[in-house]
Amino acid sequence: MGAKNTITPQTLMLSARDWMPNNPHLPVLIYKGAIPDGDIASRFEHRFANNGWPPQWRNGVFDYHHYHSTAHEVLGIAQGAARLLMGGPGGEVIEVEAGDALLLPAGTGHCRLSATRDFLVVGAYPPGTDADLCKQAATPAMLARIVALPFPEQDPLNGYSPALTQHWKSPPFKG
Repeated sequence: MGAKNTITPQTLMLSARDWMPNNPHLPVLIYKGAIPDGDIASRFEHRFANNGWPPQWRNGVFDYHHYHSTAHEVLGIAQGAARLLMGGPGGEVIEVEAGDALLLPAGTGHCRLSATRDFLVVGAYPPGTDADLCKQAATPAMLARIVALPFPEQDPLNGYSPALTQHWKSPPFKG
């Protein structure tokens, strides 16, 4: 087996929009063509697990706006293609296809606008987190939890090289 190729993600910074909190400090990371071929679902599961993001499910993306306040989420597009709306109503439309991955910081709104019939996603979260499913405006306690939620040093696709902290930085301390 050869060395793992580093994948440089695109970043998408989202601010609060409508009732969607999004994450005020951490961008969405978009990895285009992360897994080019083979059994893409199994390869995503293996890569996520090896980088400390245990895979939790295989399915799709809900067709309604939602976010998670208790966990960051990585989505590996295993089959098909889709148009996703990131950031809540009036947000950013992105197109994904098999082999792409998205790393969504806690609070990031997402929803499926359309997809091919074979659309399949592998989802994973950092260890010790349990993703809630939020479909309403965040309370002050939820907003505080989103901002304070720690994130692992390992990038779900690149591991420590480069570390996730190259793209995600802790907010400045305000004391």
